[in-house]
Amino acid sequence: MNMSSRLSLIALALSVNSALQAATPDYQPELFQSTKLVYADTFDGPLNKDFWEVRQNTTWAIKDGVLAGSPSSKEFQDKKKASDDPSHAGLKPVIWLKQVPENFVCTMRVRYDGKAYTKGSPLLDIGHHIHTLSFSEKATTLTIKKNVEMLPAESPLFTLNEWHNVAIELKKGTLLLTIDNKKHRFDSKNIDMTGQAQIDFKALDFGGCQIDDVKLWKGL
Repeated sequence: MNMSSRLSLIALALSVNSALQAATPDYQPELFQSTKLVYADTFDGPLNKDFWEVRQNTTWAIKDGVLAGSPSSKEFQDKKKASDDPSHAGLKPVIWLKQVPENFVCTMRVRYDGKAYTKGSPLLDIGHHIHTLSFSEKATTLTIKKNVEMLPAESPLFTLNEWHNVAIELKKGTLLLTIDNKKHRFDSKNIDMTGQAQIDFKALDFGGCQIDDVKLWKGL
């Protein structure tokens, strides 16, 4: 083999290696040996309504490459408060990420804005009211099916008014939560996403929510 052919093979090998590295996700899952990308978004275009559903008439818009949410209009709030469904008046931004696999990995940047933890807690619902991750100043709590089981953790914490890198892995029996590289593993026979396909983002009353750089994988 002449020198020119050898250099060509080396260049090809380097190119393939570079491509493989580029295809490797920046987050390495712990609960799955492999994953399949389902959805990724850096919010450089219009909202993908196949994957997102705005709830309670709250206000969501893409601004400067970030999905930003705020409460519903005062008119909607007043109408709901006067109805038989005042709890869904849109006082807090609420949005659903849909098409979430039963076994999944999800990474994202999230920010919840508000004055203090005085009007409830910001939360992520993994499955609608199935696995509720609520965030307070001193603890992160996983509540399963509203009252079946409560699993508090002193770390990782999710503070208000600043961005956090969040990763969630879930398979039956285990939920792994990572916030800014700090991890906590929740193990319970009640952790199960069967029949569920969404993650709900819920901010503080009269607060804000910002979401960016979302990646969602199916765990294999």
